[in-house]
Amino acid sequence: MTEPAQDAREFWEQFYGGDERVWSGQVNAHLAEVTADLAPGRALDLGCGEGADAVWLAEDGWQVVAVDVADNALRRARTAAAQRGESSRIHFERHDLSTSFPDGRFDLVSAQFLHSPARLDRETVLRRAADAVAVGGRLLIVDHGAAPPWAGEHVHEHHFATVDEVLAGLALDDKQWERLRAETVDRDAVGPDGQAATLSDNVILLRRQVVHAAS
Repeated sequence: MTEPAQDAREFWEQFYGGDERVWSGQVNAHLAEVTADLAPGRALDLGCGEGADAVWLAEDGWQVVAVDVADNALRRARTAAAQRGESSRIHFERHDLSTSFPDGRFDLVSAQFLHSPARLDRETVLRRAADAVAVGGRLLIVDHGAAPPWAGEHVHEHHFATVDEVLAGLALDDKQWERLRAETVDRDAVGPDGQAATLSDNVILLRRQVVHAAS
């Protein structure tokens, strides 16, 4: 009998439950690149973790709703926002995105490396993410294209969805969405023990278009 998937909140509470910072504290590079020429508006950061992306967006003038399933992650993110003086621009919410989702529409919805070894209905989450994009707004999905070489065996056994598979799962109407980017991009990275590697990221950027009624 297959063991049931671990509860998402339990897993991520443990993941962020230690004393040391987990991530670099730097904004994800693809998010910084995509937003460089955008006028700030309302942004939704899905799986905000320790808050680096949310704080970076706030510093750039965005009003941000930052979401995570773990209170420990949100605690760390709130601390990061306070240290940078950006608490007023960021509203933090706890959601298990497989079962609940923030209200409202956003000019930018960002899902950066929204992978989970615990239970996550990713396809449903990404469809809800698309639904949350305002007209003229953008949906940015950045995924691992493959496991990094230093990852454990269970990670290498995991199937990482291709760009085409993610787009097929979204099932969006091409008349309502403009495909700005949909590609695999290589980047240099350094592993936890200082080992150098080239990693592949899937980058999908879509824009919800204004749909004019037929005359």
